[in-house]
Amino acid sequence: MFSQPVALVAAILSFSSLVAGRHTTAPVKFHRNFDSTCSSIASKLSIPNATVLLSELVSKGTNLTFSQDPLCVNPQLSPPSLVIPADVCRIVLTVQTSDRSGINMETWLPRNWTGRFMSTGNGGNGGCIQYADVTYGSALGFATVGTKYSGQGGMSGERFLNNSDVLKDFVFRGIHTGVVVGKDVTKTFYGSAHTKSYYIGCSTDGRQGLKSVQDFPEDFDGVMVGAAMNQWGNLIDSYSHIYNITGSPDAATFVPAEVWQNVISPDIMKKCDTIDKVKDGVIEDPNLCNYDPSGLICSSSGSGNNSSCITAEQAETVKRIFSPFFIGNKFIQSRFTPGAESTLPALSFLLAGDVFGLSADWFKYIVYSDPNLDVKTLGPADWLKNIELDPFNISTFSGDISAFRNRGGKLLAYHGQGDAIISPNNSVIYYNHVSDTLGLSRSQMDGFYRVFRVGGLNHCSQGPGAWNVGQGLFGDTTPGSDYLDPEKNILMATVRWVEEGTAPDTILGTKFINDTNSLGVKLSRRHCMYPFRNTYDGVGDSTKPESWSCQPVSDW
Repeated sequence: MFSQPVALVAAILSFSSLVAGRHTTAPVKFHRNFDSTCSSIASKLSIPNATVLLSELVSKGTNLTFSQDPLCVNPQLSPPSLVIPADVCRIVLTVQTSDRSGINMETWLPRNWTGRFMSTGNGGNGGCIQYADVTYGSALGFATVGTKYSGQGGMSGERFLNNSDVLKDFVFRGIHTGVVVGKDVTKTFYGSAHTKSYYIGCSTDGRQGLKSVQDFPEDFDGVMVGAAMNQWGNLIDSYSHIYNITGSPDAATFVPAEVWQNVISPDIMKKCDTIDKVKDGVIEDPNLCNYDPSGLICSSSGSGNNSSCITAEQAETVKRIFSPFFIGNKFIQSRFTPGAESTLPALSFLLAGDVFGLSADWFKYIVYSDPNLDVKTLGPADWLKNIELDPFNISTFSGDISAFRNRGGKLLAYHGQGDAIISPNNSVIYYNHVSDTLGLSRSQMDGFYRVFRVGGLNHCSQGPGAWNVGQGLFGDTTPGSDYLDPEKNILMATVRWVEEGTAPDTILGTKFINDTNSLGVKLSRRHCMYPFRNTYDGVGDSTKPESWSCQPVSDW
């Protein structure tokens, strides 16, 4: 959800000329005039229920301003403008999906097309096209599609109120429709169909990618998802549950941001940072951190809001935050991630003394269809009702993805081990669910589905560890000279797996000094495929990947 688009553009500009390099496919020979085809494409398209609003040639170096809902403007996901790093034909369309719903979509067709097609997804409640992702894909030579469900409101869930068709678009129909239409546009423009089809997305986008794998296995050959928000209802419930634990800022149970930052988080790092044998500000595997805040409780005169201690009530809050969420004997969601408590998503959305907006909107506009609902009064009965509701199977938890596997599809997932929004265990739980459902061993799963646990990565981007793994929008500080190396770029690793049959065993991540590539590399680390975890060998420079190895989880 968070990244640096300016650095992204600079990075892409530096490597866009490498698209025909050794890790990519050379541009497809185009037998038409690219510029004139772009200007006339609207008259050549005949797609049911689709209307072309704009087709324009966007030249490399253009500072393109986007016309979008003000609530969509986000410097990370949907910036107001971007410098476009490669020549593209930009086609803007609307597509009606019912008599009361539709999608807005854009297809960006690069001059140096590699024959590949790509779809991106949406973050949060899905009301915005993520232009930085579309820019990323088209710069790499993919014909790239971005979609959103139509209407106003940006990331708000208000448009779901009493309109199941808009909700249906959000859950699955919008992305699938965009893929079908986007492939048609691509074929009409270039005069030939794509060779391979890919998907990238993180968070809600990740859930959308898994939904495609489960319900539309023909849509993609390779799917790369990060921190996928499947088990949707459980996660929505967990955000409401966290508010019930913390209370509002005037409650005795509430822990202010400065206490998380200056008291609790340093204590967690003191106790858990060196579990992996290296003191570097990275909890490589938070599952090994069993934190107890009891030692921080103030003396009788302590206020709990100072720089050295917390109250007994606040200590209980911390214990509950770092405990799994059950309703009775029913497991709902894994605990909050130790080490993620002082990240921006945690302090802004989850631990701020209010119900996270994503959860609040869901209960208001979907579960109860009541915009005036007091979401601060929700409890176990409401949470169970939400899970049971599961509209259009938004839980996205089907374990039978055999159709995708049988057609040769490849699913590559990653999850930051410092994720505050979605527990890193969420991705592992789903992987194991697929394994159990299909009755497959780990070696059999390796043939089509791999999960990488990225130590020191927050929610989709940023973090204290080697978080740059080429994950599209969020891989914005990797040096351009080798950005497309599939050993370091998780998207290109997916491409190589699909097109050459070489699956990744590790993904090399990079952390730059102050997250600025010009300042040099702070550390690099090879992130391991589940069920292995990164382990310092005890000798050598811990900032170098050669000093670490992947060991079975069971060995720790």
